Amino acid sequence: MKPSIPKGTRDFSPQEMVKRNYIFDTIKRVFQRYGYLPIETPAMENLSTLMGKYGEEGDRLIFKILNNGNYFSNFKNDEHLSEVKNQGEKGFTQYISEKALRYDLTVPFARYVVQHQNEITFPFKRYQIQPVWRADRPQKGRYREFYQCDADVIGSNSLINEVELVQLIDDVFTKLNVPVLIKINNRKILSGIAEVIGEKEKITTITVAIDKLDKIGVDGVNKELQENGVSVVAIEKLQPLIRFQGSTSEKLNFLKKLLTTSEIGLNGVEEAECIFKGLAQIPDFKSQIELDITLARGLNYYTGAIFEVKATNGTLTSSICGGGRYDDLTGIFGLPNMSGVGISFGADRIYDVLNELNLFPESVSASTKVLFVTFGETEQNYCIPLLARVRKAEINSEIYPDATAKMKKQMSYADDKKIPFVVIVGGDEVQNGLLTLKNMASGSQDKKTIEDIIEILKNNH
Repeated sequence: MKPSIPKGTRDFSPQEMVKRNYIFDTIKRVFQRYGYLPIETPAMENLSTLMGKYGEEGDRLIFKILNNGNYFSNFKNDEHLSEVKNQGEKGFTQYISEKALRYDLTVPFARYVVQHQNEITFPFKRYQIQPVWRADRPQKGRYREFYQCDADVIGSNSLINEVELVQLIDDVFTKLNVPVLIKINNRKILSGIAEVIGEKEKITTITVAIDKLDKIGVDGVNKELQENGVSVVAIEKLQPLIRFQGSTSEKLNFLKKLLTTSEIGLNGVEEAECIFKGLAQIPDFKSQIELDITLARGLNYYTGAIFEVKATNGTLTSSICGGGRYDDLTGIFGLPNMSGVGISFGADRIYDVLNELNLFPESVSASTKVLFVTFGETEQNYCIPLLARVRKAEINSEIYPDATAKMKKQMSYADDKKIPFVVIVGGDEVQNGLLTLKNMASGSQDKKTIEDIIEILKNNH
């Protein structure tokens, strides 16, 4: 049988993993600089923990796990089986599946907070870098298994958290050298809009449709709204909003006039204004930011500020980071009034952007910095203590293991692995203690002591 992997999943080569770790390490360092601490949660959660938290569309994309053993033993007879079938898909699922692969890191985080509330110091700032799974249709930039890099702060209503998270986003993408546009909106603004157009009860329908504006256009959004029972009058009232263009201050003034009769809507405008004022005070802020009135974010648990980040260069138009405020996600697990806000970096999409724009530094293409090559077993034994000294100096290094291999084969190994330096050790080197250091890029080589070699390698980034 020809070996294969499921669609929407991938193997990663050592070269790819070095690049991926560069992304993870960059994000992790920034998380830590802002005071976030790491946690991990299991790959699988109880199905009841996940279901109903992501909206109907999200629930369909949850990977369910079959119960262990003979789950059909639950069905006592044909009549019982018939009864279960009559309950529909949800009724049947509970008999065969009690667990599921996590859909994101936020709901498991909320579960974690409730379960460990007596051990946590609030406000609690955590980061988490782990894979998630979605039973989605695979396509470019969209996978069934992918990593999320999340940072959340829970137990604080202060908008300074939102300002800091946007600043954190800017820091990460500045370090990765990726120019981005950070879009900001507020779910309260969207609730206010639903209220003033007379469709308060259809807020979810409206946000789900508006969230697809980039993909299906204005006409597609209007069609979806109509098909889902939003009145023609309400859709007509929505048009100036969907089509409005202008600066952030112009949009805020426009919203203040439009939402005069909506308390929740004006509250959202006030929060957005506060966030933009805070960001205006940050020196050396590199990213573009804008208030996007049509930004909705599909997840049902968002209640306040929402964020979405897109690269401004390259062909990848998907979001590479997003997040928002959730006022009561822990309430569904029995801990009410615990507001939080968080963001999630899509490491796989960031990888695609860096690859396409050729933004990975040369230094991350190779893990090994120097390879020791020898002419025989005597020379190889001579290298063992030298190699230990190089590694103690925290320089990634290795030795070609086959002492009888021809020099051409050993040098090809260094070329194939893109190792930048080679130390050549023959009989002369053993006798006089001066090793030959070769720079693989320039081809130049010099006789050096092991101390000099260590110094050169440490200073060569």
